Amino acid sequence: MDATFWALIALIIFLALLAYLKVPAMLNGTLDKRAERIKNELDGARALREEAQQLLAEYQRKRKEAEQEAEEMVAAAKREAKIIVAEAKTKTEEYVTRRTALAEQKIAQAEQDAVNEVRARAVDVAVAAASSILADKVDGKVSGALFDNSLKEVKSKLN
Repeated sequence: MDATFWALIALIIFLALLAYLKVPAMLNGTLDKRAERIKNELDGARALREEAQQLLAEYQRKRKEAEQEAEEMVAAAKREAKIIVAEAKTKTEEYVTRRTALAEQKIAQAEQDAVNEVRARAVDVAVAAASSILADKVDGKVSGALFDNSLKEVKSKLN
């Protein structure tokens, strides 16, 4: 009986003791509990992953809707800006047309006033020259009567 034999006997006794105390069943139970816990954690992780994917899909859908809405807002703003620019251009053209017409009227009025003033001065000069010439050639009474008649004729033609 050598040491190997006694080691074999000790091993058999040890294994019998483990079987008697149900250590393999306890190890199996512990491993089963741990496997169940890991399985539950994996199921929970899958559920969280699915929920995260749903949230991601929902946020992507909302983002697309927001982008589409923003594009529509930009397009509407561009349309409104074009309308405003067109209206402003039309109003500016109308304003320029009105101002041009007003300026032309003022120029025409100034021309008419200048012509009238030149005519009035010409009449005054002609009357003065006529009175000077008549004063030199005609005596005082006749010249006064001629002057008054001439002045009446000129005034009647002006009116």
